[in-house]
Amino acid sequence: MQHTRNLEKIYKGLSRAEKAQLLQWAARDLGDSFPGIESNPLICGGEPCITRTRIPVWLLAQARHLGTSEADLLRSYPTLRAEDLANAWAFERSHRKEIDSQIKANEGA
Repeated sequence: MQHTRNLEKIYKGLSRAEKAQLLQWAARDLGDSFPGIESNPLICGGEPCITRTRIPVWLLAQARHLGTSEADLLRSYPTLRAEDLANAWAFERSHRKEIDSQIKANEGA
């Protein structure tokens, strides 16, 4: 809590330009976070999955690439919500190489 008070004092002394720069740094730092997606070494070998499930992002991405609609995915996986799919697609866009690699690794499994 002391750090927060110290930061608040520093923040109040910043110019608008300095505050804007600070905001850009914070956005860049937080930009790699994907709500609704988690990687846990104890779940699916650490592959990124939809939170609350054991459904890996690569599986959903592969299904979509093969022509499965979002409606079909939601019917096939009743624990999924539309928001989960939106989070998965955002994660896939940002981590395309990782997802492609996971798809290839799991094709023969």
